Amino acid sequence: MADLPSSFWGGWIAVITIVSLLGLVWLLFSVYFSKSGTADHDKIIWDETLNEGEHPAPFWWFWLILSILVISIIYLILYPGLGTYSGTMKYSQKGRIDDVYANYLAEFNPIRNTIFALSLEEIREEDSLMESAKGIFDRNCAMCHGNSGLGVTNTFPNLMDGVWQWGASITNIEQTIRNGRRAVMPGWDSSLNSNQIDQLAEFLQSLSSGIIIPDSDPGRLIYSQLCFSCHGTEGKGNINIGAPSLVDTVWLYGKSDDDLTETIRNGRNGTMPGFYNKLDDVQIRLLLAWLSR
Repeated sequence: MADLPSSFWGGWIAVITIVSLLGLVWLLFSVYFSKSGTADHDKIIWDETLNEGEHPAPFWWFWLILSILVISIIYLILYPGLGTYSGTMKYSQKGRIDDVYANYLAEFNPIRNTIFALSLEEIREEDSLMESAKGIFDRNCAMCHGNSGLGVTNTFPNLMDGVWQWGASITNIEQTIRNGRRAVMPGWDSSLNSNQIDQLAEFLQSLSSGIIIPDSDPGRLIYSQLCFSCHGTEGKGNINIGAPSLVDTVWLYGKSDDDLTETIRNGRNGTMPGFYNKLDDVQIRLLLAWLSR
């Protein structure tokens, strides 16, 4: 079975187990039934008055240990424990999990298939399904994005504002949930001096404020050299690489002068884990309905 040890280690386990059992059997019978050395017991006196062998181990110990030995042998016959031998019951933790999962699928697959066939609009109309979707969000997403999905200031994005760094379509959101995302914003501290960083920050402030900046503005010139390849010439971003728009009012890491200076100087790196191995298709569909409502 897949969850049993290899033949090499299984052999060692079997040998050690058998030798241990035989050693315990020998010790048990030598203590209670061996007559060798009884003649010498009278010659050994402890603490002046206690003769060796005067108070032997009580015989009920023998029956207790013998019973444990018998139970152990029966267990090793029925269940795994003797190396790679899987036991007559063929029991394993993996097999038990597989059986439980198979029973789960047999009971709930018809319901799950029905849910999966529903459109997102139909799912949103069912209060019980939306309650289940909220439960999935609470267990998997709320620790970062908050119980209401409003995010955490300067740390995790708001999922309720309709702004999605990698696209707001259902397909893009599903890809984000399944595979995760990794955002990389390089820092320019080694390329720009403090004055240039301030000039670039001022230009970025103007983009989201709608202020028209002349082409000769030093901040615009720096932007055209370092930033436009990801964020575009107009600062509208690129969802294909997760470069956010700089012309809206949504700033994940803050829009203050200090926040922008920190972003430009040291960069930003955000990671969204993928849930492809934790959530199944039905759970992801319920989550999509809840996030896109």
